[in-house]
Amino acid sequence: MTYDKEDFAIVHGSGNVFRDVGFPNPDVEQAKALLSAQIIKVLRMKKMTNRAASKISGVTEADISRIKNPDLKRFTIDRLMTILNKLDPEIDVNIEFKSGSKRKPSSQQTASL
Repeated sequence: MTYDKEDFAIVHGSGNVFRDVGFPNPDVEQAKALLSAQIIKVLRMKKMTNRAASKISGVTEADISRIKNPDLKRFTIDRLMTILNKLDPEIDVNIEFKSGSKRKPSSQQTASL
């Protein structure tokens, strides 16, 4: 099968793949993905097993596995931040709110962040 240039269009994303794909609460999903990526980074840097991470963080080994896989529907942003803080208390998490945003966040998104 051959494709011509007219078969494709360049689409610029919003910077949030969850918004681009149409997920409900895309900002929450992106925050959870970023936090889980940082947790995975800490686990790799410290060469921690799921068992060791479970003992330090206070969550089950299955939850550590869910974070690594990433199956994040059982996790809130607060819970992921707590796990990350227990695994590495020296990490700083910064959240930026952009005032020039063209879209107005829903009350659910605002409350969740």
